[in-house]
Amino acid sequence: MRVLVTGSSGFIGSHVVDALRDGGHDVRTLDLRSGQDVRDEATVSGRLDGVDVVCHQAAKVGLGVDVSDLPGYASANVVGTAVLLAAMARANCRRLVLASSMVVYGEGAYDCAAHGRARPGPRDEADLAAGRFAPRCPSCGAALTPGTVGEDAPADPRNAYADTKLAQEHLAASWARATGGSVTALRYHNVYGPRMPRDTPYAGVAAIFRSRLERGEAPRVFEDGGQRRDFVHVRDVARANVLALSAAPYAAGALRAYNVASGEPHTIEEMAIALAKAYGGPQPVVTGEYRLGDVRHIVAAPERAAAELGFRASISFADGMAEFAEDRT
Repeated sequence: MRVLVTGSSGFIGSHVVDALRDGGHDVRTLDLRSGQDVRDEATVSGRLDGVDVVCHQAAKVGLGVDVSDLPGYASANVVGTAVLLAAMARANCRRLVLASSMVVYGEGAYDCAAHGRARPGPRDEADLAAGRFAPRCPSCGAALTPGTVGEDAPADPRNAYADTKLAQEHLAASWARATGGSVTALRYHNVYGPRMPRDTPYAGVAAIFRSRLERGEAPRVFEDGGQRRDFVHVRDVARANVLALSAAPYAAGALRAYNVASGEPHTIEEMAIALAKAYGGPQPVVTGEYRLGDVRHIVAAPERAAAELGFRASISFADGMAEFAEDRT
């Protein structure tokens, strides 16, 4: 199968390219580092000739710094995706594997003992400043029990990056309806592993912690460290993309979303401790700091990807963190 991978030189995209080539696919690449901008119509159109499916990995990632990042996120993620989809329609390319994200959910799933499934709104800054990090039931104010979030949960993005990832899904769904195309949206959870960016506020938390360890500094863990996430290794994510190509396309004219996760959540503090131990650096410091765009818990239900794509993560948390601690790529 001939596959165009956008963002092919990036952290995740480069691993997707490797996995596709190992699987015998004919891979064509498009990446800004090579002077190929997904926002440029002529460039994109020139890469689509004879392509069977597009794996769209190109994106501006991370929580961002402040509202000055809004134009950059909208341009790279929304405009870039719109240009790509229009070019795919002209080229009669009707299959898209979209790199989406867990951030479209906002907070994860919660249950209240009195009111059942609850959807807490954004956390109040006064609560965060006072060290009250856990969301409360919006109906009665009681403590909530976190659960797993499935793909049919309502979207509730909480920051600019999340807004644009959801916009990508909406644009792709509109493209599918208009063209009869098929979209597989892979909602990545916390991806880590070799080639992860260093020393940038747009990197994931694992990369930020490792950068501090490389400087001989202790990882700084925000809030109380109890935030729960699902850390999934980048090679598992790349394999999910290959499986998405191998699976029969979902119904023509529609988008189907899948959580791409390990199914084994850990707290941010647990991750920081594991990484520091594997690296041999200073133990993490829990600071009580916070970021307004962050959510407390987001843990995936991985069953749909297992049932429909045959995807199950294969790299354990301990093994993956040990490898990541030693990575120098």
